[in-house]
Amino acid sequence: MKKIYLSAVFALVLGACSTTALAQVNGGRQVFQFLTLSPSARATALGGAQISVRDEDVSLAALNPAALNPLMDGRLAFNHNFFLTDIQHGYVAYAHTLPKINMTVQGGIQYLNYGDIVRADEYGNRIGTVPASENAFLLGAARPLSDKLTLGLNARMAFSRLDMARASALSTDIGLMYADTVKRMNIAFVWRNLGTQTANYFDTKEAMESNLQIAFSKRLRYLPFRLSVLAHTLNRWDIRYDDPALEDDQVLSIGGDNTDQDKGNPGVDNFFRHFIFNGEFLLGRNESFRLRIGYNHMRKRELTVRNYRSLAGFSGGVGIKINRFRLDVGYGSYHLAGGVMHLGLSTNLKDFF
Repeated sequence: MKKIYLSAVFALVLGACSTTALAQVNGGRQVFQFLTLSPSARATALGGAQISVRDEDVSLAALNPAALNPLMDGRLAFNHNFFLTDIQHGYVAYAHTLPKINMTVQGGIQYLNYGDIVRADEYGNRIGTVPASENAFLLGAARPLSDKLTLGLNARMAFSRLDMARASALSTDIGLMYADTVKRMNIAFVWRNLGTQTANYFDTKEAMESNLQIAFSKRLRYLPFRLSVLAHTLNRWDIRYDDPALEDDQVLSIGGDNTDQDKGNPGVDNFFRHFIFNGEFLLGRNESFRLRIGYNHMRKRELTVRNYRSLAGFSGGVGIKINRFRLDVGYGSYHLAGGVMHLGLSTNLKDFF
């Protein structure tokens, strides 16, 4: 137990040091951004992240290792994301419980293929394609510290290939979850993607983006509905994009569209960019049907086209249990140009053996 506490403290200190050094780094300057993508159809439907739910869904443990619990024992999950254009992204995970040491462990593989990228010479003549892909291998474990508090750790090795350039990185997640089954309330803390490059694309070592998150979930007593609020990127307060084209527009109505008449408070907008709101209806016997909806304010503000209404930032999906399998479908609206469709399939291998 002392080793677990020491590991947690070490990870927090490492994260604090790296965050202080990178506090002023703007978005788009970090590498291995594919690690921030939603690993599952369920998370996509809930706004892109969910760290404060603890049930049989092993895919959620990629976002918060403290979500690992004995209900995941033997569960295998496969998720594939039909991302923008022809980019293919997915995550496969399996969990196993070790009762002798009161611990649940997991293994996972995340992959991203950028599709066919045309290679051309300086005259525009096509001379082939550019190979581009990224992969990450994850190992994680969680152990209860008390009846209500669980500590979890993920370790991840990531590899990237962009044409002739290659890079690798090592990162870790540390998570805590407080689960009160009597009050039907969960509180979670995660510091994700604490790490560094182990091999660089070129001579310059680039930063990785860590993300401090806190979330709250509450299942209502008289309605089969769970409400969650997630606060993210708390290690960097100002996450607004400084767009010169909007200098004369004091943007920012929450969830609205940017117009020349918008005269909202930038500080209020920045505050809400740190939040994801989502809800999940748990219907039927054994919660066999789940209806989900989410709202990501940061995605809304960054991807809304001025003077055009859209559903950017909103997401939704369903989950259906059919015999021994659970099928999940999630859709996230990114832009007027389209969104992403995420499919997930999971089962418990112990039901077959």
